[in-house]
Amino acid sequence: MQAAGEETTAKVQVDDLSVYYGKVAAVKHASLKVHENCVTALIGPSGCGKTTFIRALNRMHDLTPGARVEGRVVLDGIDIYAPNVNPVLLRHKIGMVFQRPNPFPKSIFDNVAYGPRIHGTRNGASLEALVERSLRRAALWNEVKDRLDRSALDLSGGQQQRLCIARVLAVEPEIILMDEPASALDPIATSKIEDLINDLKREYTVIIVTHSMQQAARMSDYTAFFLLGDLVESGPTRDMFTRPSDKRTEDYITGRFG
Repeated sequence: MQAAGEETTAKVQVDDLSVYYGKVAAVKHASLKVHENCVTALIGPSGCGKTTFIRALNRMHDLTPGARVEGRVVLDGIDIYAPNVNPVLLRHKIGMVFQRPNPFPKSIFDNVAYGPRIHGTRNGASLEALVERSLRRAALWNEVKDRLDRSALDLSGGQQQRLCIARVLAVEPEIILMDEPASALDPIATSKIEDLINDLKREYTVIIVTHSMQQAARMSDYTAFFLLGDLVESGPTRDMFTRPSDKRTEDYITGRFG
């Protein structure tokens, strides 16, 4: 965990971001600094804009009819919404893991190799090395190394979610977005996902949406609180949970609403 107030490099700078579905603003004028090699948790009640916000960080709203994004999302000094930015290439740098595991109906090996193959990796030895490395990084290799040709759908829910994380890692992103990745899992599988995320931040910048304040407190370095489409406040997790600056944050964290 980062010490409260300790400065780190900004990997992503979000400025005045608004996301509309038709005429409805789901996120309103949100600004957030995302620190490199840290875990940033997005918390808040259901429907507050967390998922909408995180999907704006790799232009997934491009695929949503009627959605419109205003403001700036700057990754390593480049506005990802600039006309010359290819959203497909952008999603190599910013991968996403969804709430429910969504493995392809293919073998474990082919799930992990899918992205690299699309992007031109055809050499068998290179693919094998990449699949092994990705599964090791996702803390799944020892559980599946003897059955890589088996269907991914035969895995447990927790294993499927770690496989989906391995699939993201295989295209060598810089940032990993996670939308409530453990909400559909049992406590043991959830613990494994949390341990994995803590390990991943050594190499990646992680942004996670979570409905669990306990999870945010356990595993994040920074926290941002959303309410009714507003990013109310953000800061080091320790500060957010012990001395929030906004009464609405305090009320949510102490259970007065939400």
